[in-house]
Amino acid sequence: MTATATATAAPQATIAPQTPPLPEARPETLGLSRPRLLAMSDAFKREIDKGTVPGVTVLVARRGQIGWFEALGRQSPTGAAPMARDSIFRIFSMTKPIVSVGIMALVEDGDLLLSDAVAKFIPEFADQKVGVVSGGKLDLVPPKRPMTVQDLLRHTSGLTYEHQGDGPVHKLYQESRVRSRKITNAEHAALVASFPLVCHPGDEFNYSRSTDILGRIIEVVSGKSLGAFLAERILAPLQMAETGFATAEANAGRLAEPFAADPWTGDKVALFNMLEQPVMESGGGGLVSTTMDYARFCLMLRNGGTLDGHRIIGRKTLELMASDHLGPHVVTNGTLLSPGHGFGLGFAVRREAGIAPFPGSVGQYFWSGIAGTFFWIDPKEDLFAVFMSQGPGQRDYTRTLVRDLVYAAVE
Repeated sequence: MTATATATAAPQATIAPQTPPLPEARPETLGLSRPRLLAMSDAFKREIDKGTVPGVTVLVARRGQIGWFEALGRQSPTGAAPMARDSIFRIFSMTKPIVSVGIMALVEDGDLLLSDAVAKFIPEFADQKVGVVSGGKLDLVPPKRPMTVQDLLRHTSGLTYEHQGDGPVHKLYQESRVRSRKITNAEHAALVASFPLVCHPGDEFNYSRSTDILGRIIEVVSGKSLGAFLAERILAPLQMAETGFATAEANAGRLAEPFAADPWTGDKVALFNMLEQPVMESGGGGLVSTTMDYARFCLMLRNGGTLDGHRIIGRKTLELMASDHLGPHVVTNGTLLSPGHGFGLGFAVRREAGIAPFPGSVGQYFWSGIAGTFFWIDPKEDLFAVFMSQGPGQRDYTRTLVRDLVYAAVE
């Protein structure tokens, strides 16, 4: 274990080589209804015509083959270029599953345990206190137990995001440099460790900067930058040639962009510049990618951790990741987990067939990105889907819509 990461440059998504495609088949041969998939296409064309989003891509795969893959609308609202299969998107929190697989690869290497205290790798977390609001003031009390690596993976760490509330701890996040892309992962981790926790570790699910801290642990354990580690252990073996923390200037004509103002609220929409190499390689939300790149990651998961002869993660390790790690004793805060769902080690997990207001299967796991990207793996139906758009304010609507429409096509 080393204290700092080496100064290895982060990977950039480049114009060549492009990601190799996955096998495609006629939807009928995969148990997918072509008429219902055409109806899905029509539904998204209507949304694009209404100005809900500039454009989208939808990829649906079953039994290891793509049965439907199309790009609709425009790549950018200010340009004439149509959305393309190889358009590049900010995937934000869809970075989290990739980084979570990375940390579990280190568990498989024997370099750390899920039960290890975070402070073992980042000493600044050793003295972190819990912020308890009492009588209108913030009292600091010692945590009942140390925060662990497992807590970071399942978001029971006591950390938070600045946009997940307006309490005194959230305001400390909001008033800090925690969102800066110009600080290092080490500086970011130290800054987060300086804030009080919003709860005792293990007590509550609070969506948070936990995966950014996992990214820093990867750097500490591996001695490499997060980008270099991900490239070596996940992106290169999976031939995800266009996934990285930035993309090259040569790809400027392939960037998917949102409306300048939210079409529903009129609020300004400001997303990071995909051509700018950040100092902070955010394990929680910094990657850019393409639909096909992420489909290769999904196919690896569908295959139990392997693709094209490369084992990224063990089958039993992946089973552990895709299992619920919250249980009935953990308080679930916020609206990110729909009824009938829990959270595993990097993914949301469906626990019940009903209750949630959208279709799916027990055991399905998934996650999304704040700008409008979404994926899910359904082992029971041997199905996965990748949806890409850049419409932050419409993300809840579009990801429910695509789920409804894809499952309507399953025969």
